[in-house]
Amino acid sequence: MEIRKLATAAASAVALCAWSGIASAGPYDGVTINILTRPGPVIAGAVSQRGKEFEKLTGAKIIVNEVPYAEIFPKVQQDWSSGTNSIDVAVFAAGWGVELAAAGLLENLDPYIAKDSKIDLQDIAPYFREFAQKIGGHTMVIQVDGDFQMVYYRKDILEKNNLQPPKTWDDYLAIAKAINGQDMSGDGKPGYGSCIFKKRNAQSYFAVQTIASTIVQTQGTAQGFQFDNATMKPLVNNEGWKKAFELYKETSKYGPPEELNMDIGDTRALFKSGRCGLLIEWGDPGPLQLEDDAKGIKNKLYATNVGSKEVLDRKTGKLVPVSKESAPHAIDGVNYAPFSAFGGWGGAVNAKSDPKVKQAAYDFLSYISQKEQSNVDVTMGWTGFNPYRLSQLKSTDLWVKSGMDEGLAKNYMGAINNALNNPNMASDLKIPGAQQYTGVVLDTELARYMAGEITVDEALKNIEAGWEKITKDFGRDEQIKQMALAVGPAK
Repeated sequence: MEIRKLATAAASAVALCAWSGIASAGPYDGVTINILTRPGPVIAGAVSQRGKEFEKLTGAKIIVNEVPYAEIFPKVQQDWSSGTNSIDVAVFAAGWGVELAAAGLLENLDPYIAKDSKIDLQDIAPYFREFAQKIGGHTMVIQVDGDFQMVYYRKDILEKNNLQPPKTWDDYLAIAKAINGQDMSGDGKPGYGSCIFKKRNAQSYFAVQTIASTIVQTQGTAQGFQFDNATMKPLVNNEGWKKAFELYKETSKYGPPEELNMDIGDTRALFKSGRCGLLIEWGDPGPLQLEDDAKGIKNKLYATNVGSKEVLDRKTGKLVPVSKESAPHAIDGVNYAPFSAFGGWGGAVNAKSDPKVKQAAYDFLSYISQKEQSNVDVTMGWTGFNPYRLSQLKSTDLWVKSGMDEGLAKNYMGAINNALNNPNMASDLKIPGAQQYTGVVLDTELARYMAGEITVDEALKNIEAGWEKITKDFGRDEQIKQMALAVGPAK
């Protein structure tokens, strides 16, 4: 880790010089910015490190408060809606901003951006710029990370077995079956064909949506795949989601025996130790394989986007083959819909904070997001920041400098660019109650199905009923309105 730490320190020194033109030291003397986010080193650690630099540049005091992931949204909502206002900035899932904005709790950042010559919004990839940061046409969140899920595969293991990278989920299962049990780490112990985090009350509900999106969404981002956006009727109780659930469960045949109790930290430890042939993950495995505890897989874990040759006919609820009519964005007969799981970490400013604090808070978020800082941060796995700027993906230079060989750098950039440039990219939910729909109802019924407590048909029926109840609680017309603000009018 020492070389990586030295590189980080050097990059920070350059960052200080690069940003010194925005504000001379001292403009925020006496100003304290209270930030709330998840525990470090992931996210919180990176925010704290950049906070120390910002303090030296401006005189501001940056205080990073950490709470468990599940407590971030309710704590921010309660603090800002009650008038307590002990938090000035929340760094959270960008999609959560919609519910807070609807309540008038978020500062509109457009006026700040208009005076900011350094943030360069046009360098932010279109999906994150238009769908993650904006709410109702106004930028309310500053992106510091770009999240969506891809499939990763051990290039060396597939080559050894004369296998091509998967293009469809059926390919994924066939490859997982073929390589399961082989020694992938060189220690004589059997590896696993597939490693997916499936723990209940964690993040497994993201992975199953990565499969479902490719089967259910075909007409572009605004179409969505969880609901009929024009009516907010759930789209979950059909053959498309059924196939996604069944595919997801079948991967367990080729995974660790304790997979149902594994969260993402557990599966990351497994793939870094060389024991996984395939996995579903965010962008982190690219740089994580460069860490000292992953020497056995360095430059061997490649990324790709996986899709489906069958898609949902929404009129009948049945599966149909991909065609120009059923999936106009398909490539070589495969429908891809890369899922923006979580949507990326972003920073939002409390609309009720003191005006000088709000300006300082915006400047700090801008500082983190600017390419001089973020183009360094996204190359280091420990930060939790994944690529979201075009400048991070236009050349292999950043990635080769971070330790990737040219082949991996081209692959990693290519997989991300293919996803971000796909007009059928699938959005995570960005409406009031988003966490309840997926993090509670979907997660609970998926876990019950995986544990054998209920059938897939029962699970989908229960999810449909649960989603309907949440929509009624928030108001169907209001949810339709919020969905349109999040991804555009229903088509």
